Amino acid sequence: MYQLSVEESFASAHQLRGYKGKCEKLHGHNWRVILTVRGDSLDSVGLLVDFGELKAIVRKICAVFDHQFLNEIPPFTDINPSSENLARIIATMAAQEIGLLGRDICVESVTIYESENSKCTYLSERNDKKS
Repeated sequence: MYQLSVEESFASAHQLRGYKGKCEKLHGHNWRVILTVRGDSLDSVGLLVDFGELKAIVRKICAVFDHQFLNEIPPFTDINPSSENLARIIATMAAQEIGLLGRDICVESVTIYESENSKCTYLSERNDKKS
């Protein structure tokens, strides 16, 4: 089993509805996103997948959220734009994009840093090769 990770960042604002604390107020983060994929077999060149392809995917996803108010972007109009939900949504978006590559790889995890010292990791289901 091989794992590859790429990292990208974006800046956005959000507020947590129903939360009793300072994060219920409008505030922003410089988010760091680490996308990790996994797979068993390498191609004829000896690669699981080209880093450039993964970087393009994570950049495309981060561009959706960059310099936005997350609460106004679906699905965050209905669910809180928490780090946990953001990591899961990015993992889902990445899985869809990776599926288009036609490679036998899948999302292992997405880690979201909302600050230097605070992070959340969403782990994809191990038995679902396409998630």
